[in-house]
Amino acid sequence: MTSSSEYTPPKIWTWDKESGGQFASINRPIAGPTREKELPVGRHPLQLYSLGTPNGVKVTIMLEELLALGHSGAEYDAWLIRIGDGDQFSSGFVEVNPNSKIPALMDRSGEKPVRIFESGAILTYLAEKFGAFLPTDPAKRAECFSWLFWQVGSAPYLGGGFGHFYAYAPTKIEYAINRFAMETKRQLDVLDRRLAESEYIAGDEFTISDMAIWPWYGGLVKGWMYGDSAEFLQVQEYKNMKRWADLIGERPAVKRGRMVNRVSGELSSQLHERHDASDFNTKTQDKLQPAG
Repeated sequence: MTSSSEYTPPKIWTWDKESGGQFASINRPIAGPTREKELPVGRHPLQLYSLGTPNGVKVTIMLEELLALGHSGAEYDAWLIRIGDGDQFSSGFVEVNPNSKIPALMDRSGEKPVRIFESGAILTYLAEKFGAFLPTDPAKRAECFSWLFWQVGSAPYLGGGFGHFYAYAPTKIEYAINRFAMETKRQLDVLDRRLAESEYIAGDEFTISDMAIWPWYGGLVKGWMYGDSAEFLQVQEYKNMKRWADLIGERPAVKRGRMVNRVSGELSSQLHERHDASDFNTKTQDKLQPAG
């Protein structure tokens, strides 16, 4: 490994707006809105403001799974938040999530609207609201929460660490890529060892811990993330992860959840907004965009 002494941190850091990188235009060291704009509100009890990133997919999978179980109260409107355009910094979005990150959810089913932000919190809220995908047995419940919070704490190393420096940083830094590749492979090994003894992450039941982990680590194993990172990380070594990733990916509700608020990939897989179950058949981008 080579080392570099080209950069010496100053005594006081200042914001360099020209720092570069794919997300330089939306990254900033301050919170709060940058413009006034209200969020749209549809007809369903649940209003989701999101994008089809791994964190966004967690919630749309959960909502589609709840609907598949027959929970009509889980009907939802999914509004597209284009983070590359800075939609998350509108005044309306900041009111729902002061951290300006997707996903954000408003539950308007009661007398007063309830806001929920951070994907792990949304999954927990919905699981408790509908009594689904969260075990009631204390030991199983603890196991589920342990893996849910494992994902919340671990994914930044995968996304903000490995994914950023491997795929998005303006320059390839050997130390950074090696550091986060090592940690990502360690995390994959943690999951692979767990799945050697358990059908699902938390045990013998499909739970919110699977929904939280699958879009990130399942997507990595499936080769959907960060270009050729699957080859780089040799994900085929993790046989139990592969079995689990395929198992979850074949669930019909998971397939639908992956489509919602998605803006990349095949046009038939992109449902930019979801307001009714029929939208999956009539409003994907291949049906909305003119031929040619």
